[in-house]
Amino acid sequence: MLIKILTRLVGGGGGGVAAAPRSVSFLNKTFRNYSSSSSSSSSNSSSVKKMTVRDALNSALDEEMCADRRVLLMGEEVGEYQGAYKVSKGLLQKHGPERVIDTPITEAGFTGIGVGAAYYGLRPVVEYMTFNFAMQAIDHIINSAAKTNYMSAGNINVPIVFRGPNGAAAGVGAQHSQCYSAWYGSVPGLKVLAPYSSEDARGLLKAAIRDPDPVVFLENELLYGEAFPVSDEVVDSSFCIPIGKAKIEKQGKHVTITSFSKMVGFSLKAAEILAEDGIDAEVINLRSIRPLDRSTINGSVRKTNRLVTVEEGYPQHGVGAEICASIVEDSFDYLDAPVERIGGADVPMPYAANLERMALPQVDDIVRAAKRLI
Repeated sequence: MLIKILTRLVGGGGGGVAAAPRSVSFLNKTFRNYSSSSSSSSSNSSSVKKMTVRDALNSALDEEMCADRRVLLMGEEVGEYQGAYKVSKGLLQKHGPERVIDTPITEAGFTGIGVGAAYYGLRPVVEYMTFNFAMQAIDHIINSAAKTNYMSAGNINVPIVFRGPNGAAAGVGAQHSQCYSAWYGSVPGLKVLAPYSSEDARGLLKAAIRDPDPVVFLENELLYGEAFPVSDEVVDSSFCIPIGKAKIEKQGKHVTITSFSKMVGFSLKAAEILAEDGIDAEVINLRSIRPLDRSTINGSVRKTNRLVTVEEGYPQHGVGAEICASIVEDSFDYLDAPVERIGGADVPMPYAANLERMALPQVDDIVRAAKRLI
């Protein structure tokens, strides 16, 4: 059934499908539907608009599907159930079952079909209930998607997005709590993104869908319902965040803190606590794991002369380790103190809530690490 649907979408195996024109009225309606501020009883037009990460992802998917008929969504429960986390709410009703495809519980099967569809010019977005389940399909992600452009001498592009929640949630045990940022971040041919805010989620997902190469899009389950302020620029249909560019969330002069995904929020809270003691921390939201924005990181460290890296994943061979290597190679003479790495405990994730908390980085861990450097 899936193969029949995809065959019709590519025109029986021919070229891609022409893009549909954008609609300004549709985009305006989209923002009204998805912005959490639209339900506010306040009539003050100057009030700050807010959007949840879930709605930011939903609106980005919706707009890109309207703009380009080659874009399709596939995965378990993305259609009739509106998505396991309701990220795909309303998309089946709007775009139909040929473009919002419910799959069997077989990650290896539907990931392989998605990669094959990308070979033929479609732009699949493959959703996993959790990236832990994507391990069933890792051969297709690594060997089929990441390497094909190189092995075809640049003749075959693989414009596909692999997306879903990554890292720990709450009380789901060791097999459902791994962070895969370092896993996929080590693979040539992949681009790896990890959004934090609604702005990140919306802008980076649009960039991922439009990109000609395979993109691993690591979301966080605990952030889906969190609302962030968004500007008019963010909700504009043309908004897109460049892949490979970090964002300085807070300027500072005493210590640099790098983090991504949920840990950005923890780092900002730590910076507030540090400010009470006169320590001015600069917080960098990496956004992109591969490519890594080494220029922004090194530029910040050359200003603050100190670095704390923060991630949920294991410390050995982690994202923080790669950042440390980059600083030693390019900015070693600027360091006034050793680099501090904050990561998850080097153990499988415990199920018990108290042990789970101990296994994950907390705000206090970041504060203590920064103070050790001053």
